[in-house]
Amino acid sequence: MISEKISLGINGNIKIPGDKSISHRSIIIPSISKGICEISNLLKSEDVLHTLNAFKSLGVKIEEQNDKTIVYGRGLNSLKKSSKELFLGNSGTSARLLTGLLSSYPFISVLKGDKSLSSRPMNRIIDPLIKMNGEFKSTNGSLPLKIIGKELNNFNHEILIPSAQVKSGIILACLNTEGKSTIIENHVTRNHTEIMLQSFDANIDIKKNISSSKIIINGKNELKSKNIEVPSDLSSSAFFIVAALINTDSKIRLKNINLNPTRDGILKALKIMGANIAFTNKKIINNEYVADILVESSNLKGCELDESMAKLMIDEYPILSIAASFANSPSVFKGLQELKVKESNRLELIKINLNKCGIFCEINNNDLFIDPTKKNSIKDNNIKTDFDHRIAMSFAVMGSKLGNLKIEDSESINTSFPKFKEIYNSSGGNLIEK
Repeated sequence: MISEKISLGINGNIKIPGDKSISHRSIIIPSISKGICEISNLLKSEDVLHTLNAFKSLGVKIEEQNDKTIVYGRGLNSLKKSSKELFLGNSGTSARLLTGLLSSYPFISVLKGDKSLSSRPMNRIIDPLIKMNGEFKSTNGSLPLKIIGKELNNFNHEILIPSAQVKSGIILACLNTEGKSTIIENHVTRNHTEIMLQSFDANIDIKKNISSSKIIINGKNELKSKNIEVPSDLSSSAFFIVAALINTDSKIRLKNINLNPTRDGILKALKIMGANIAFTNKKIINNEYVADILVESSNLKGCELDESMAKLMIDEYPILSIAASFANSPSVFKGLQELKVKESNRLELIKINLNKCGIFCEINNNDLFIDPTKKNSIKDNNIKTDFDHRIAMSFAVMGSKLGNLKIEDSESINTSFPKFKEIYNSSGGNLIEK
């Protein structure tokens, strides 16, 4: 458990760890490529380490050398059967991407996870793979999952539920499948997999318009490994951005942050709310947009965000809710059904914990309504997290304004941000272990 005392301001130059989504893919894609890959700034969180250890079990040599992670790629279709079950902790990314990849390899694999991951839906990735001739055994469409790997059939598939994990899992399956496969997505989702595959010379073509994209994969073509510099994580940065916005006398610079346009919804939302945010030192690293972010204390106003925004920032709604709690007018966030099937039911936990903190909050179907003008006294300073790292970090930031909030099960933060407490306190936060 951690507790937060009132902050006197968040300040300084802050180095955020590597992007979690890109870190996962920085292990997976070099492992099935030809050649050696040196990875800089890989996030060493529990989730990413589960992916890393899974590929070691699948026969990939991975070493730590100074500050770099070295992956000795085996090439396409060269992974070896693991002698043990692959334990993935709480990492949904690991589970869904590995399900897609391993479905095309000629051996049996078993994926397991912790209690939380074992309750999350896997049918959304299993069902399209079955249409490709994939074979699986599970209970109620969740982990543990037995993958009976075999030669898959190429196919055309339209993704109906926006999910970068599902899309990426299918792409990885298609890489090792003879012929041409086409994936159509009618909603914008994170495109890190496609970007990295293109940089690794995959035979993949992407055709985009405003609202959709068509991804054409020509399978059985060898990938060529490249070195990777992982940019810093925007989702992790969001906790510091909001902390600086809501606390007086705050001014921070966040360095080398990933600004991929499929993930920058949190910045757009905060700008709508009147946040003082600017960008400098813009550049492109490994085909990803990167910049420093400058943030200063701001007087925020409430806003209404429609469902389209959820596709660009679903993971950031917990911390956005904290920002909305200190705005000068109500906010409505629509179409948040995906929050119900994350590491926890985040939608419900946001409501429960904001009301504990004296902030009026209610859910109408899948819409979240927050009215900071109806503040009451703190009802209960014990914050319920259900072992969800983003809920824990979001309410740690809330504590910088309210003080004396006790964040239960705060060890879950190690899932994505092991040095959160250290970096947060060095910038002016006051998190204390209880």
